[in-house]
Amino acid sequence: MEKEPKRMIFGATPIIFLLALPLICVGIDFFWGNNIPFDRWMRYFSGVEQSSVSNKIINETAEDQEFMRFHLSRLVRGEDRRNLETTGFACDRKYHSVVCVVNQLVKIDTRNMTVYTQSATNRIQETVIHPHARQESIPPGITPVHVLQIGNSTPPVCEFVHDSPAVIFSSGGIGNVFHEMNEIIIPLFITAKQFESRVVLVLEDYNPKFMSKYGKVLSGLTRYQVLNPAINGSLHCFPGSVIGLRYHDNLALNSSEIPGGYSMTSFRDFLRKSYSLKFSHVDQIPKPRLMLLSRTNTRRFLNEEEMIKLIKELGFELILVKRSKTVSNMNQFVQMINSCSVLVGAHGAGLTNEIFLPTGAVMIQVELLGTEWASNTYYGDTARAMGVHYLRYKIEPEESSLARVYSRDDEVFTDQASLFRKGGYRAARSVYLDMQNVRLDLPRFKQTLVEAFSLVADLDVRR
Repeated sequence: MEKEPKRMIFGATPIIFLLALPLICVGIDFFWGNNIPFDRWMRYFSGVEQSSVSNKIINETAEDQEFMRFHLSRLVRGEDRRNLETTGFACDRKYHSVVCVVNQLVKIDTRNMTVYTQSATNRIQETVIHPHARQESIPPGITPVHVLQIGNSTPPVCEFVHDSPAVIFSSGGIGNVFHEMNEIIIPLFITAKQFESRVVLVLEDYNPKFMSKYGKVLSGLTRYQVLNPAINGSLHCFPGSVIGLRYHDNLALNSSEIPGGYSMTSFRDFLRKSYSLKFSHVDQIPKPRLMLLSRTNTRRFLNEEEMIKLIKELGFELILVKRSKTVSNMNQFVQMINSCSVLVGAHGAGLTNEIFLPTGAVMIQVELLGTEWASNTYYGDTARAMGVHYLRYKIEPEESSLARVYSRDDEVFTDQASLFRKGGYRAARSVYLDMQNVRLDLPRFKQTLVEAFSLVADLDVRR
């Protein structure tokens, strides 16, 4: 009588083992096998018949491929799109940018940044691309990418297989926030946002400082870890690829340009989400707060102390920002800017930070001599495009330190475009940017500050 239960338990053991076997296999594959999305693993526990599961996976794969091919094709137009559909490879070449697209299997050797793809011909064709958004001024330090269409040749064997397309770009040649935003971050948003995070970012010339500043932005564009070729040197396979970044204009997104649909407002909303910015509209800020960008080298405010006194007298809470560790800590600095109602600064890269202001805020640009076109194009147009009030304070010659160096009848004052015509950008920069400081006419500047205050100080809201 005592042995009977033991026989029953022993007899049930094979049944229990057989029932548990699928779970054991799934567990082993989950922890040591290929990376499969979690929702697919859940189907093993859903009670759905295996044939139905297989059909769903096949359908999902087809949908993924259709999604990928559609969004890759949006990066090219006309004859380039027809080439992409017939050959699987095409390059869209503009004055500013070159974007090459592959909508078929690609093998990327990150040790030498070579991209292998098939072609319809038997001969090997090579295309060299510097993955920088502004092709007319490629900075040093941008590693070229070699695309090899290899015909019937056998490419190297894959070491890593990815189920989403790659976007290859470079963080080389970075220098200040203007160039980082203008030539990397905005073009990357234009190129990659449409893939809804189903894309692998391959960052050439990987720069840790760049990643510490913009890692949150990149994480908002991909569900995967950013691939650093310097430490991931191997053969990676992707179902498609984009080499290079789409560029629209200076600090600009044009919704009518390919891939289409994006504006500066949508980009700013994306940044707000990426950095978890608190204020979406200036009315949410309890008291009018003004950030003054203080420069220590060129384009300095020579009467800055008097400016600070005036700003406080008008009722602004002041945040004075000098070049410091605060500026270099992007995650903290953007929170500070977002908490301000007004941003004030002389023409320069620091005004790029206007993109973090809340809607309805004010950006005051002190427009120096010789900077009219750049001031309006880079920062005025950008402010207006994203719902920020733009106030321009154009200095008079007497307010410029150049008045102590050149006579008033010199072409530096009378024909500012002449320096550009004769010596190009470098000649003009050496005078108008590198030599110029400013002493503001405070009674005249006060009028601009009062206008700014009236735009952001809604007493009914702040009571």
